[in-house]
Amino acid sequence: MSRTTKGRSTAVGLLSVAAIATATGCASSAASTPTQTTGSGKVVVGALSNGAGREATLTVKPVASIRAQLPAAVRKSGKLVIGEGALPAGFPPLAYVGTDHQTLTGAEPDLGRLVAAVLGLKPEVTNATWENLFVGIDSGKTDVGFSNITDTEERKQKYDFACYRKDNLAFEQLASSDWKFGGDYRNLSGKRVAVGSGTNQEKILLSWQKKLRAAGKKLTIVHYPDQNATNLALASGRIDLYFGPNPGVQYDVTQSAHTNRPTRNAGQWSGAGASLQGLICATSKKGDGLAKPVAAAIDHLIRTGDYGKWLAAWNLSNEAVKTAAINPPGLPLSDS
Repeated sequence: MSRTTKGRSTAVGLLSVAAIATATGCASSAASTPTQTTGSGKVVVGALSNGAGREATLTVKPVASIRAQLPAAVRKSGKLVIGEGALPAGFPPLAYVGTDHQTLTGAEPDLGRLVAAVLGLKPEVTNATWENLFVGIDSGKTDVGFSNITDTEERKQKYDFACYRKDNLAFEQLASSDWKFGGDYRNLSGKRVAVGSGTNQEKILLSWQKKLRAAGKKLTIVHYPDQNATNLALASGRIDLYFGPNPGVQYDVTQSAHTNRPTRNAGQWSGAGASLQGLICATSKKGDGLAKPVAAAIDHLIRTGDYGKWLAAWNLSNEAVKTAAINPPGLPLSDS
């Protein structure tokens, strides 16, 4: 589920990004607002989403035993600095500027705020370019990144991971079609499929095309300059399917629901391939002691049901994990 074969996992280039993230010139630091986190232990998720999410208010109390696991310096600071790599345009539904044109909203900052609430810390959400997100983590200015970061073996050389979502790709098709992927590339025979050029998903699709060709079958791969062009091709029937990051597909499905050509998710595939379930993880500097309490906070949210409510608010329930793994096997170095 990567934008490139280097392992960045984003939903960049989704339908109407420019219309949703109109404040692309927002400051590099966008602090959370009372709209999303209150002093009463209530965290609002899905806020300011412009229809990409469903707003819900969750009550999350600090857990002393988990807070006690925090590094002393973070506990003493009283805040959790949450890093996003969503500049310049954002990537709905994961991280983008909300309808107030200043607050960073999306599934990723929302989970960061929920984790901060469990840890009894004030969330401070900062936004930067993808590259500068990691500069912030390296320098210690950012405590933890919640920015759709894929677990890779290359990254684990510098960072610790507490994983909270499956890193999945998905097929999008018109809702009027009953085709299903079913986890079997052979079902793609005879299809015209659009995919982003130079992406991890293109690499996977090309490998399937080669297998089908060896069996005397045809899979046509198509490229378009942007997501809007892809969506128009799907709506007009010029392609059968779009293959891209699952969050982006889920977003497109919500945006098309009230049009005359609604789409649906026709099946998922791990961004790491057939042999490994890719994972999206909270990312902190290696050895700084944050991965364990962050994972414990996520596990607490899973047990209370607030994790499920967070996923549902952003239409990402199909990426749920059962537990927050710490530094699990990641995308191999050869694929990172």
